[in-house]
Amino acid sequence: MPERFDSIRPFDDADLATVLPKLFNNAEFIASIVAFRFASWPDFLKPLLALFTRLYINMQAKRINTLSEFQSLIAPFMDKMIATTTESVTITGLETLDVSEPCLFISNHRDIALDPAFINWTLHENGQDTVRIAVGDNLLKKPWVADLIRLNKCFIVKRKATDRREKLQAAKLLSEYIEYTLHSEGQHVWIAQREGRAKDGNDLTNPAIISMLSMNKPKTKTFSEYINELRIVPVSISYEFDPCDVNKAKELHQLEKEGSYDKPDNEDVRSIVNGITGQKGRVHLHFSKQLVGEFENAKEVAASLDREILQSYQPFATGAMAASMLDGVDIAVTDEHSVKAEKYLKSRLEGLNEDEKLKLLSMYAAAYKKQLLH
Repeated sequence: MPERFDSIRPFDDADLATVLPKLFNNAEFIASIVAFRFASWPDFLKPLLALFTRLYINMQAKRINTLSEFQSLIAPFMDKMIATTTESVTITGLETLDVSEPCLFISNHRDIALDPAFINWTLHENGQDTVRIAVGDNLLKKPWVADLIRLNKCFIVKRKATDRREKLQAAKLLSEYIEYTLHSEGQHVWIAQREGRAKDGNDLTNPAIISMLSMNKPKTKTFSEYINELRIVPVSISYEFDPCDVNKAKELHQLEKEGSYDKPDNEDVRSIVNGITGQKGRVHLHFSKQLVGEFENAKEVAASLDREILQSYQPFATGAMAASMLDGVDIAVTDEHSVKAEKYLKSRLEGLNEDEKLKLLSMYAAAYKKQLLH
């Protein structure tokens, strides 16, 4: 791979000898594994568990010579997460999609880590290569998190640049890297439809993402030709329950009330942990057909993505229940999913003020209400 991508590319096999010993001996990394793997164990045993965990993974590290072998070591944690925090994971659309050629998967964004993780799990379970994942540099504040992210096929989206020229250079490099990954290395890519999670439940594509993707377009090709050659595949990801819903509601309320929100340094990492360990109920992924058309500009591509993602979204019973609670309408709660949704939402509203309650319910009801209008 060209050296110009070194600042944003994922780690490769040659990096393992340097990165793995540093990661596997990091106290915070070990503590995170213990917290997830032994969540129900008493706290006084955690130091001993941390010692044995470090010894175990360092023994495993001696057998790791490739990134594929590293991901095989991580895979059981994904299986455990699905088994313990979801009721079911369902997939539609993948059977009609040609993934023999590299695809650029663009999805809605509800969870920092799990959105691409579920796409990867789906592809892996279906015998396909996993994706390279676009991740904002806001997640790289802790060195061990940065190392773990780049070991898992993540490339960096530079968002810290403030100078206009620096921002433009970063966007051009990112556009070039994505095109190189797809067409020169034949690797799938995932990127969210916009920067940051859709905390309010409104899944809207930022046209600036599409404009960035088209920056590497040669003059000999039209905008439509280049976009079609990227093989964009819209993906709609739906969670019945959002483990981060209360924090999102509080953030949205503070932002509306005070006009700003000061994010604590560790909030993104905490959101990742909460998303992984929290109960998600049913999870559904829908892979739409490749986006093909005569597009005049980025806004048209974004609108097409929005239509595909919205119509394929599964609001589950939480969507209808949240809408009825917002509108003050009592609905007959008969099936088990509606009963569970009502119980869950009421439990999440406890301790919130009235404005925060409205934010939380609106978050769940947003897609459901939009679908009724279409």
